[in-house]
Amino acid sequence: MANPFPGMNPYLESPELWRSVHNRLIVAIADLLTPQLLPKYLVDIEQIIYQISGEDALLIGIPDVTIQRSPTTRIETTSNVAVAAPPAQSLKVKIPFPVEVKESYLQVIATETKKVVTVIEVLSPTNKRPGKGREMYEQKREKVFGSRTHLVEIDLLRSYQPLPVFGNDIEASYRILVSRANQKPWADLYLFNLPDMIPGFPLPLRAGDAEPIVDLQGLLNGIYDRAAYDFRIDYTAAPIPPLSETDAVWADALLEERGLRG
Repeated sequence: MANPFPGMNPYLESPELWRSVHNRLIVAIADLLTPQLLPKYLVDIEQIIYQISGEDALLIGIPDVTIQRSPTTRIETTSNVAVAAPPAQSLKVKIPFPVEVKESYLQVIATETKKVVTVIEVLSPTNKRPGKGREMYEQKREKVFGSRTHLVEIDLLRSYQPLPVFGNDIEASYRILVSRANQKPWADLYLFNLPDMIPGFPLPLRAGDAEPIVDLQGLLNGIYDRAAYDFRIDYTAAPIPPLSETDAVWADALLEERGLRG
């Protein structure tokens, strides 16, 4: 079954699916761009490693502290011998141990100079949730903004606050930021919501080179089919994170029309 949503499928934002979606989308973008950019450019898949612990471990589904009471044991005795009082009951807890998180992103590299021309990021909860992961990503983002490198930032997650930009007072569920090194501090921000198709955008390259259009909607629909997400998703349940009231009404009607809701 094809993706039943015209644009972003909110069920793909589930913590159980997003890591798979993220990795497949990174590969799909690389596969789309490589034949269009050769021989002037190469597209490399790179990784950044986050060391997180404590509360930030929630980013990958590991709670920082879980408290569970041990069952009490009744001690019975008929002896006249004095029995020492049992020690205080212990609690089972999880300690905030360090967790290593690896996330992929793309670099477009000029073949001749070996310099990075464009960085393409598909945001994850690690990048957006308050904490060390977001702080590290914001530092990386500012470093790119301060360089001669273009940045494409794709945000297909409704959770948490968007990464900061100035001059935008329009709220939207999803966004794509295209920052061109030669136009800073100005950048192009594509905003879209659940009923909208994901907009295509031009990939910024060196001046004078033809810029391919990235059909993100087509790529997402393709990985939805290849990964058989329709077999993994229960469309009778509400998506995680939950939709706004307006989006929920719209999604219910759409899924009912597609025969996925009773």
